[in-house]
Amino acid sequence: MAPVQRARYSGFLFVYYAHAGVFTTFASLLFAARGMSAPQVGILMSLIPVMRIVGPNVWGWVADRSGQRLTVLRATAIAALVAFATIFVADSFPALFWAMLFLNLFTSAQTPLGEALMLTEMRGDVARYGKVRLWGSAGFIAAVLGFGYVLELYGIHLLPWLAGAMLVLTVLATFTIRAVAPLPHTSAPLPLGQVLRKREVQAFFISTGLAVAAHMSLYAYYSLFLEVHGYSKTVIGMMWSLGVLCEIVFFNFQAPVFGRFGAARVMQAALLVGCLRFALIGAAAEFSAVLVAMQCLHALTFAAHHSASIVTLQRWFSGPLLARGQALFISLAYGVGGSIGGLAMAAAWKQFGPSSVYYLAALFALGAWWWARRATAPHPV
Repeated sequence: MAPVQRARYSGFLFVYYAHAGVFTTFASLLFAARGMSAPQVGILMSLIPVMRIVGPNVWGWVADRSGQRLTVLRATAIAALVAFATIFVADSFPALFWAMLFLNLFTSAQTPLGEALMLTEMRGDVARYGKVRLWGSAGFIAAVLGFGYVLELYGIHLLPWLAGAMLVLTVLATFTIRAVAPLPHTSAPLPLGQVLRKREVQAFFISTGLAVAAHMSLYAYYSLFLEVHGYSKTVIGMMWSLGVLCEIVFFNFQAPVFGRFGAARVMQAALLVGCLRFALIGAAAEFSAVLVAMQCLHALTFAAHHSASIVTLQRWFSGPLLARGQALFISLAYGVGGSIGGLAMAAAWKQFGPSSVYYLAALFALGAWWWARRATAPHPV
């Protein structure tokens, strides 16, 4: 990949994840400020994982069937911006519901389509993938910290302007990308249904779904968990920043790790480390040094696992199936897995208390490891 093209994909991921970071982090505060009740806020925010189940598969199918992945990426980016514009005037629950539904229907296409285009050009090179993907993490943390400070000073009413500006930049970034022709296939790819009937493929998606379910203990409950145990908002922000910084470091230097151990071993190790990480968060919340160490492990439990998943996907989903493979990964892992994990942990928190969320997450990670062994065993790396 030419340096200029790598910069274009890096810029796209930076602004896309900047939008995702600032909007998903602070949207609940905006909805509450507009008079929504707690159950209504919960419904509106639940549309994010729900539409991750639907949207990626719809747009992945359209992109692969048409062969126009870049055109579909640009069209969904523009449509997301149009849908987001309604947030400025929506002041009732029905209006916000439809705005969130359509916004997330279109934004859920951005990651799988963008990564399908990027991976086609990179020819599956994990080193180059990591050095580009880290800019998505950088955009997320920059938006949460920088825009969070702005919102603290000037009020939550600025959120639509900040998140909307990032969507405008996302649209512009899609028009800087240039698609490249995929390598010709020496043999015809298997039909999608035949790929999905493979036991190792099914095991892979179960494993990644459980891994994301485990991480819902962080995405949905970590800030509240720390607050319950007496940590200040400043410390909470620093803990989040530390985790994202560690994942950025891993993405940048991951090539030697994958070169030495392979995707299968990296994935399994990341999941076993996840068992330890989540169990210790639940057991040692009062020990800040332990929590700091566990945040550093985000480099393995998220970044290493994510890259290993992307590499593994390409064994079965390539060429004309690449966008749908990426879409299935987002919808099954983050949509279905995230939704199941969030619901299960909500029940655990209510019934058994905050620490139980992390013990449950450790069990999810252990289950993900068990299924990962079955996903990778037929294909040693």
